[in-house]
Amino acid sequence: MAALLALTQANIRSYLRDRAALFWTLAFPLIFIFMFGFIFSSGGGGASLTIAWVDADAGVESGRLRDAFGAQETIELEETTEEDALTRMRAGEVDAVIVVPAGYGEAIRAGGGTGPATIRVYTDPSRQTLAGTVYQAVGAVLGVVNLGGRPPLVVPDPQTIATENLNFISYFVPSMLGLSVMQVGIFAAIPLVADREKLILKRLAATPLRRWQLVGSNVLMRLLIAFTQAVIIVAVGALVFDVQISGSIALTAVFVILGSLSFLSLGYVVASFAKTEDAANGMTSVVQFPMMFLSGTFFQIDQMPDVLQAIARIIPLTYLSDALRQVMVGGAPFAPLWLCALVLLAWLGVGYLIASLKFRWQ
Repeated sequence: MAALLALTQANIRSYLRDRAALFWTLAFPLIFIFMFGFIFSSGGGGASLTIAWVDADAGVESGRLRDAFGAQETIELEETTEEDALTRMRAGEVDAVIVVPAGYGEAIRAGGGTGPATIRVYTDPSRQTLAGTVYQAVGAVLGVVNLGGRPPLVVPDPQTIATENLNFISYFVPSMLGLSVMQVGIFAAIPLVADREKLILKRLAATPLRRWQLVGSNVLMRLLIAFTQAVIIVAVGALVFDVQISGSIALTAVFVILGSLSFLSLGYVVASFAKTEDAANGMTSVVQFPMMFLSGTFFQIDQMPDVLQAIARIIPLTYLSDALRQVMVGGAPFAPLWLCALVLLAWLGVGYLIASLKFRWQ
């Protein structure tokens, strides 16, 4: 164990001295998050809201309230039934739902004597910025309605409902975490091939150290890097772009570990076939870029042509990013979590089998 820890520390020091590796595994994903995050979150404060309006009271008072909301320049109301409104919100077609319940007019005419009237306001808990904008608009209208009222005549009754369509940054942050995990694993091929070219692996293999210790130290180092990435990316998403991390941290960690091991096996496969460091660089690019753009990292897979969708269904990054979105922000699943885990395990097994048969130490 002491030898394993010493080798891990040496690998970490070697990694920290490699500026290119630091850029691709740490800085590159953060650059994408900041660039796209600021692009798609800018100007959100004055954006128009599409709100489904449900009037179950159908009285004069509810009609006046509807007119008050309709007079707001930033609000577009769409009148419908409650069932249809909630269905449309789950599909991401409206930003929020306001329901005026039966008995609203009677409560208003009572002047608050039987308690204030309520309206139900449905928002998505995973889209905190949008929910805040909705409640700001609701508060502005009710502030006028309640002017001079003691106690207030109308109060909102907050309700939450999960939607299938995440806002862009909530979709993007788990995707970039998956991309980062992929890069940590696949880019392990380059230093391995470089060490083999310099005969470092040959010398290490001749020492009393066992080969499982050499491999284990590299795996442990890559797992530590993956966890560091996860902490940084999640912190930036939550603190800078207000991404609501609503899922299990433990399950997120499980998929980070599983994804890291799966892509590390692919890195070892590349190292098994690449004869030079330059060849390893080219092969990692051949593996990395198709997965980056065909796995749903930047846009949803159902928006791609059928041929590309078929390719996406066999790419491991598709299932890692999908699992992270489901677990972290409650995204709509591309595949069940058990299938995501099974696909990653399959890639892990096949990759390590090939590497164990083909990898050369000199």
